[in-house]
Amino acid sequence: LMDSAFEYAQDTAVCTEESYPYTAKDGACHATGCAAGIPRGGVVGYTDVTVDDEEALMEAVAQQPVSVAIQAGQIQFYTGGVMDGRCGTQLDHGVLAVGYGVQKGKKYWLVRNSWGASWGEGGYIKLARGGKGKRGQCGIQMQSSYPVVRGSAPPSPPTPTPPTPRPPTPPTPAGGHYGRPPCQRDE
Repeated sequence: LMDSAFEYAQDTAVCTEESYPYTAKDGACHATGCAAGIPRGGVVGYTDVTVDDEEALMEAVAQQPVSVAIQAGQIQFYTGGVMDGRCGTQLDHGVLAVGYGVQKGKKYWLVRNSWGASWGEGGYIKLARGGKGKRGQCGIQMQSSYPVVRGSAPPSPPTPTPPTPRPPTPPTPAGGHYGRPPCQRDE
């Protein structure tokens, strides 16, 4: 599912989500009128993660977000928690695995969907990890890949240098004492 998108991205700039948001409806592609998040030629290839291998997918997700295919039928009704119920493996939807963890003793994949922040847990789902056979919950371990991008990440902002402290100015004696302390205007 995703490899075709990566092949397309090798010859085309990739829009930022902010400049070309998902609309959940059919329409024409307007990719030329958006802000490029990755310039044309920035995607130079892609890597397929070993099929049906939870450990390989964990290693890949630990390095970068990974595009994964799942069967989406049951996730339409997801509202929160770790989804570990019945789910098929007829892959029909592309999503992004961005992490993994454990919640209340249940291992999960943290997956970002494209259906907007009002779906799931702010646009994310926790799919059960381990225990569902080699294919994984909803087939998550069957078809996963990530792009190879030219260049490096943008540079981090420079660390600010703290100002050199100046020694305090000693008070000037006035009439045998140091004068009245500064006060608020309403005192």
